[in-house]
Amino acid sequence: MKRIPAFLLLVILGIAGSAPVQAQRISPAENARRSSKAAKKQQKMLKKANKKQRKAMNKAEKKQRKEIKKANRSLHR
Repeated sequence: MKRIPAFLLLVILGIAGSAPVQAQRISPAENARRSSKAAKKQQKMLKKANKKQRKAMNKAEKKQRKEIKKANRSLHR
């Protein structure tokens, strides 16, 4: 009686185990597509980080100009 469930479990594990092996083999075209997609994503993230850095630098420069302006006003009074 216990042989049937054990056999079914063995068959199911055999089928489940063979499926990922086929999924790991990708064609060169698929590999190229994934690679270009990853490069595009990396480029987008880099562009976003650079924009954020430029924005922070501009904000710091603006703050510095305001402080200099404020200091000059206090000197002339």
